[in-house]
Amino acid sequence: MGTILSSLRNTVIAGVVLMLLIAFFVNVTAGHDPAFITRYIHVLSGVMWIGILWYFNFVQIPTMPSIPDELKPAIGKHIAPEALFWFRWGAMFTIISGLILAYLNGYEKEAMMLSGDYKVIGIGMWFGIIMWFNVWFIIWPAQKIALGMVEAEPAAKAAAGRKAMLFSRTNTLLSIPMLYCMISFHS
Repeated sequence: MGTILSSLRNTVIAGVVLMLLIAFFVNVTAGHDPAFITRYIHVLSGVMWIGILWYFNFVQIPTMPSIPDELKPAIGKHIAPEALFWFRWGAMFTIISGLILAYLNGYEKEAMMLSGDYKVIGIGMWFGIIMWFNVWFIIWPAQKIALGMVEAEPAAKAAAGRKAMLFSRTNTLLSIPMLYCMISFHS
């Protein structure tokens, strides 16, 4: 068991194998739904995205001021860039799979227009789209400056860090009603 759990790669592979065994032996009926795999990818990537978002906002950002200056480069050069990679791609897979899921279930137009029985899921989708946009086009570019991946003056780095934090907090704010909308919807 130590071999499996000592490696993230082996842990993920074991998790996938366990999921497939459950699906095969228990004959999960949801597996017969054509949209099932899309829904599974949507939930799995959404957990990664929002989990990392909340890690940044509930753990990393509040803890940074108390970290000694000599230790901060470890976060800025190693931890944050890796977390931001999974954060960005969790957002991308969540938004793509969510839009495909809405299409497969036939409510994408009504949801996007906030009409009829699809208002609540539509609000959740729009919040998700806004959050995805913030990740890719505001937070990530600002973080590249703040973390020194892009050359900038110290004042520009500080301003970029603040901008990334404010938009990350915006996404945290939106994630709460977005999750409510997603869970409230019954297709």
